[in-house]
Amino acid sequence: MGAQMAERSYTGMRVLVVDDEARMIDFIRMNLQLEGFIVLEARNGVEALDMVRKHIPDLIILDVMMPQLDGFATLGMLREFSNIPVIILTAKGEEEDKVHGLELGADDYVTKPFGARELVSRVKAVLRRLQSTAEHGLAILKIDDRLSIDFNQREVIVQGQPIKLRPTEYRLLYHLIENVGWTVPHEQLLAKVWGYEYRDETHYVRLYVNYLREKIEEDPTKPKYILTERGIGYRFVDFRKSLTAGASTP
Repeated sequence: MGAQMAERSYTGMRVLVVDDEARMIDFIRMNLQLEGFIVLEARNGVEALDMVRKHIPDLIILDVMMPQLDGFATLGMLREFSNIPVIILTAKGEEEDKVHGLELGADDYVTKPFGARELVSRVKAVLRRLQSTAEHGLAILKIDDRLSIDFNQREVIVQGQPIKLRPTEYRLLYHLIENVGWTVPHEQLLAKVWGYEYRDETHYVRLYVNYLREKIEEDPTKPKYILTERGIGYRFVDFRKSLTAGASTP
């Protein structure tokens, strides 16, 4: 029963396949669709980055050898604004490619040639790790001496006092902290918190970020937790390194 539920959880998840070989894309698409995935495609890195911004996939399968913008350059640019999981496709025996890809922020790699079962298994494994982290990795999270977040009760604790979050506030805060240290674009927050059909409604994000700041910030006009990256999105400060007061742009 548990295995069947896990299998169903992948249905409808979006995988972007980036490869300049049409036959390779067709092969990957066919096998992922059999598992319920929605498959998007791009033929080079430039197209891939555009697709990420427009469609916000759950995972990317990225070939290393491509024209215009190769896989490494694409991955480097992607990691400037997103931590969407990436599996890179490398040539057989190219150990340096594997290491370089992982250093740039890839989550896994598959060596060409590969079988359908191997690729699908790797895709599920990466998504399973992320899902497990999301479901079990957060309970009561201490940000600093002033602020803690209880994800089980969906409340923030400010100077020892619990404050309830509305469901949308909770989802927004959860997604920001899930991407701690990363700037999350407006459209990604809208898609994950409200739904894909709301990707152009940036005022929703601004409004609810203000709600959260009023609840968790000492001075909402000079936030030190939820920082604004103008024209891009929002970033929850990396408290793992230490909070940097005054580094925000309200």
